[in-house]
Amino acid sequence: MPFDLNSFTLVHIVLSLVGIATGFIVLGGFFARAEPRLASHLFLWTTIATNVTGFLFPFTQLLPSHVLAILSLLVLAVAAWAYYARHLAGRTRLVYIVAATAALYLNVFVLAVQTFVKNPALKVLAPTQSEPPFALVQGLILLAFAAAGYCAVKRVRSA
Repeated sequence: MPFDLNSFTLVHIVLSLVGIATGFIVLGGFFARAEPRLASHLFLWTTIATNVTGFLFPFTQLLPSHVLAILSLLVLAVAAWAYYARHLAGRTRLVYIVAATAALYLNVFVLAVQTFVKNPALKVLAPTQSEPPFALVQGLILLAFAAAGYCAVKRVRSA
């Protein structure tokens, strides 16, 4: 590994945060019927890079985070196909909206997990991540993204 682990972790976190921030810009673009191209490119590539760099951390067995990264990369492949290969033509715009929203959700899901793991106050509330506060937060995140995705698709279909 060309970096020490702390530096590499920082790069991984920055990629993730840029992916999340630009993902929200893209999501906002869906509602505004706009296409923020720079944000779309940054969202796709930094989110892909976040998932790929996750596999470069030392590990000895396949972890739930790896399974989630594989799922995210599959969703991102669909989003990238719709965006780059099909140029959002016809129904592929809807495919892109669903895939991009799902990819952003997965990234925010991991952010919430890491926040509960790394924040001492939250770790006390949910030390094993199976407690009600953790489930409530993750449930609210899922509902928010499902609603946002539904509304974005509905908005585009009504155009």
